Amino acid sequence: MTNTIVAQLQQQHTITVLVENNPGVLARVAGLFARRGFNIESLAVSVSDRPEISRMTIVVNGDLRVLEQITKQLNKLVEVIKVVDYAETAAIERELALIKVNAEAHHRGEIMQIVEIFRGRIIDMSEKTFVIEVTGSTDKLDKIIHLLDAYGIREMVRTGIIAMARGARTAARAGRDSD
Repeated sequence: MTNTIVAQLQQQHTITVLVENNPGVLARVAGLFARRGFNIESLAVSVSDRPEISRMTIVVNGDLRVLEQITKQLNKLVEVIKVVDYAETAAIERELALIKVNAEAHHRGEIMQIVEIFRGRIIDMSEKTFVIEVTGSTDKLDKIIHLLDAYGIREMVRTGIIAMARGARTAARAGRDSD
């Protein structure tokens, strides 16, 4: 198989896993991925709209066979309530980044313009730095980070992707109801 075909088969999958909000569930899910040799590209976990249920958004690379295997393995875990793959569902995906960048007086105006163009916000400033908050697609964050790198990024943290189905669909019913 040529490299081009292999590259086409490999794609990024965003999966939401609804789980019982119990201690150790995250470790069991992460362990499942590790035992199967799957690398988690991004992981975001929080309590859902129901306090007894947590929502995990997991991004993994692989072909459809890999995704099918992951889904089957996740569904075998007792605490897993529902697994949703957003490949077949119209979804909104976002990521948040906090970026601490050098902001010398003579560069502040330029940095502020970049932040404005990307609809970010300066949420903290000192004599030598800005802390910038920006939300959007992974591509958008990558682009602003690339531009800010010229000024010297001191520190950065990203949430990882979170996702939600568009319209009336919910993760609990995704794939079963229609808009």
